[in-house]
Amino acid sequence: MRTHEWIDQRSLAMDRLVANRLRRRPDLVNRARTVLDRWTARTDRPLAVWDEWRTILDTYSLDRLLDLLESDSEEARRLRQSSPFCGILTPEERLRVLKDYETRRA
Repeated sequence: MRTHEWIDQRSLAMDRLVANRLRRRPDLVNRARTVLDRWTARTDRPLAVWDEWRTILDTYSLDRLLDLLESDSEEARRLRQSSPFCGILTPEERLRVLKDYETRRA
């Protein structure tokens, strides 16, 4: 059964891979900004968490952002539910994590 804890841990594993990618390619932070722009443009009622992400992307140093992505804190868990870092990982990387976590379900 997929518990909230299981889903949080799977999302954390994804974000840790994202953090590793950003260490090698810090310019990819701009892709998250583009995602936020696209999400915001598609609605008249943007979510407050998108503004929070924009503030994080605009004010955090790379190291602080990486710490957040790799954190298991309540704040990080909450933010991960609306992560603008989609598209950073390859489909193969995502599938590897998903398969790994499916085997842990049994």
